[in-house]
Amino acid sequence: MTSFVDVRNMVGWVAANGPERIIAGIMEYLEQDFARWESFDKTPRVASHTPFGVIELMPTSDHESYAFKYVNGHPSNPARGYQTVTAFGVLADVHNGYPTFLAEMTVLTALRTAATSAFAAKLLARPDSRVMAMIGTGSQAEFQALAFRHAFGITTLRVFDVDPDAIAKFVRNMLPLGFEIEVAGSAAEALEGADIVTTCTADKARATVVADEWVRPGMHLNAIGGDCPGKTELDPAILDRADVFVEYTPQTRIEGEIQAKAADFPVTELWEVLAGREPGRASAEAITVFDSVGFAIEDFSALRYARDQVAGTRYEQRIDLVADPDDPKDLFGLVGAYSPVG
Repeated sequence: MTSFVDVRNMVGWVAANGPERIIAGIMEYLEQDFARWESFDKTPRVASHTPFGVIELMPTSDHESYAFKYVNGHPSNPARGYQTVTAFGVLADVHNGYPTFLAEMTVLTALRTAATSAFAAKLLARPDSRVMAMIGTGSQAEFQALAFRHAFGITTLRVFDVDPDAIAKFVRNMLPLGFEIEVAGSAAEALEGADIVTTCTADKARATVVADEWVRPGMHLNAIGGDCPGKTELDPAILDRADVFVEYTPQTRIEGEIQAKAADFPVTELWEVLAGREPGRASAEAITVFDSVGFAIEDFSALRYARDQVAGTRYEQRIDLVADPDDPKDLFGLVGAYSPVG
């Protein structure tokens, strides 16, 4: 039998424990797994692009457990009544190949993306960061705000979105949680006085959401919206004067902000900073960019955490996902027993 967490139980688990607490827990698992980064199988995600969007598979394994996530990205979906991103994920036992855990990952991905952002910022941003600018207030925004409150104590947010309804939604959700929110009239205005800048926009385009002249020394940019070929958010000139950090270089060169840069454009993988092999922030005046596209090991961490936390609780179901005949060589016997006679 396979452990299963459906949408109702995922939402119930998050609501019962609080998203900020779960983000904190995922951050701990991310640190564990990034510390053993070299033990994982790694490959860029397998993507199927169409004019409507992209559908991707994201696999990895630590040779004890195998994981993959199915995820889509369809920027035009909200206008048609659908979410931009949906996902589910699986953990399997490497020793027999049986799936052990199956979970909803639309909500879980939002939590793991926020956890990854905060995890990276703890390594790269100034420890005294107190104000965050948020460019894009869609589905990911609230989770990002909670993650940075946990990591830095940030409660002051300067936000901008081209969609006033998205801003209104964000303010409605976050004001009761103790945040001080200033709605800016432009992205440039939002960046004024910010220590950390999070960009999370959905349009599949080579956009300049943040211009080079708006970026001051000492800023940390958490660029999470540019996550597929042909989709970027930052003025390329920012990258030329910043220290750029990525998850998995081969994937980020295809999908991230650095996709337009030469193949030898220098970047540092986040695990190298955690391991002490490479420096993170060089000085208080340095500009750091986390060029995040999302990577399979982060999903592995989130699935592990969810599995461990829901085990034995009311949020876990057991489903008969894999055929399991009494005689492993007699699969036909399962269906033969139910075959009509005559």
